[in-house]
Amino acid sequence: MQALVIDDSRAVRLLVGNILREQGFQVFVAGHGQEGLEQLHENPEISLILVDWNMPVMDGLEFIQAVRQQRTWDSVTIVMVTTETESEQVQRAMTAGANEYVMKPFTAEVLVAKLSLLGAFEE
Repeated sequence: MQALVIDDSRAVRLLVGNILREQGFQVFVAGHGQEGLEQLHENPEISLILVDWNMPVMDGLEFIQAVRQQRTWDSVTIVMVTTETESEQVQRAMTAGANEYVMKPFTAEVLVAKLSLLGAFEE
């Protein structure tokens, strides 16, 4: 199982990456959406993406929209992981194609539970 963590915070990339590694994922990381698209092209087996909203170069919403425009990645599960807590923001992310929305700060247990509900560990 392969996952991609996209966040401009190195600390968040490490934290989320470690949680995913404990669940058996091979983890790739990117500091913004454009790097995320490059990682996705280089690693076509990625099945799960956790992406922050507020980042330089290409934000998480733009990233989700770019991914969902490519039929190749229809089966990829995308989780928006962000500090944006307003219901309007949640709706925008879900409309763009996110499968789930996790608000920072979160615990490892919450993240694993959400991913489990999405079937992210079944491969």
